[in-house]
Amino acid sequence: MTVFKEPRHAGEFILTEASGHRSREGITIAENQAFEAGTVLALLAQTGGVTTTAKATAGNTGNGALTFGDPSVNSKVKNGVYRATATAETTFSVEDPNGVNIGNATVGAAFNKEVKFTIAAGAAAFVAGDTFEVTVGVESPGDYHAVAHDPDGEDGSEKASAIAIYPAKTGTGQTSKIAAIFRDAEVNGECVAWAEGITADEKASAVADLASAGIIVR
Repeated sequence: MTVFKEPRHAGEFILTEASGHRSREGITIAENQAFEAGTVLALLAQTGGVTTTAKATAGNTGNGALTFGDPSVNSKVKNGVYRATATAETTFSVEDPNGVNIGNATVGAAFNKEVKFTIAAGAAAFVAGDTFEVTVGVESPGDYHAVAHDPDGEDGSEKASAIAIYPAKTGTGQTSKIAAIFRDAEVNGECVAWAEGITADEKASAVADLASAGIIVR
């Protein structure tokens, strides 16, 4: 006997959404993607569209400079102000726009995390409290490409951010655009397409990430 499996229908996971399609955004699907409607998505920043500026905080004792790498960010970068604060003459603690520590930068060595830069020593040594501010401009969702959520990813794909209303398939060097639930919505978790093999803990983390975007999984 032939068994037929009905695919997920476009938007069937949506329980409620804001009026005027405020919950939806047109997003760009990255290359080499193939997923069904209702798939949980992650957003990867595209370095070509991101802007970065840096300035030393007024009152710094040290007079060294911060210069960006090429590219100056990676796909996990967030919109907002990153801060590198000296904890010693040659060490800076780096925080993202949410105040989360993402690592330590050593003077004279490249820092290669969400932001990429090198702090050079100047004639006057740095002291604890000296600070550089790195302002990152990422337009959402315009500066992002969407991929299927991957709990094991390390490039930003591990953070659930949206849900595809329609299926999508792209090849190498190809992108496409679809509508996705991006904010202010309630969705049926039984009708959402989660990553294959996702664990209970990983799903709970993804649900929390979606909630932070205003997407509530019921």
